[in-house]
Amino acid sequence: MLEAVVFYILAAALLGFGLLVITRTNPIASALSMVGAFGALAALYALLQATLIAIIQILVYAGGIMVLVIFVIMLLNLHEEDLKPMKARAGTVLLSLLAVFGLVLGPVFLAVFPKGNWKWAALTNDFGSIFTVGEKVFSDYLFPFEMLSLLLLAAIVGALVLSKRKL
Repeated sequence: MLEAVVFYILAAALLGFGLLVITRTNPIASALSMVGAFGALAALYALLQATLIAIIQILVYAGGIMVLVIFVIMLLNLHEEDLKPMKARAGTVLLSLLAVFGLVLGPVFLAVFPKGNWKWAALTNDFGSIFTVGEKVFSDYLFPFEMLSLLLLAAIVGALVLSKRKL
């Protein structure tokens, strides 16, 4: 019972921070809201007993990626007159989001669960452990892992080229 209450609190916090990310006009406020969303997501992972993924969520996303995002925001050097408030009302935005989620996720749920077969597979005891994740990444998903590292290397080189026009 307590686990369900904590889940719903964290899910509401995640949705709230997500809405703050897309409705704030100040990019720093939006980035800090994204840190809150990453924290709530990490807590949800911890609730699922996936401690490694929760720690990686905090270290990589809430730490490293958000530092990069804030660096880019500071590099843009936006002024107060560049930041225009949203013209849509909050109710219109919320209704639009619900409609989009319904139109996108409705067919997905119908495709995945065509006859209402809502049985979930049981989690194993080593779900989310360092050994299990490492075994999957370096055996079944080695090629996508290496392609991701090349993509990140290209992003770093691109950021260097954009930040230093005279090499």
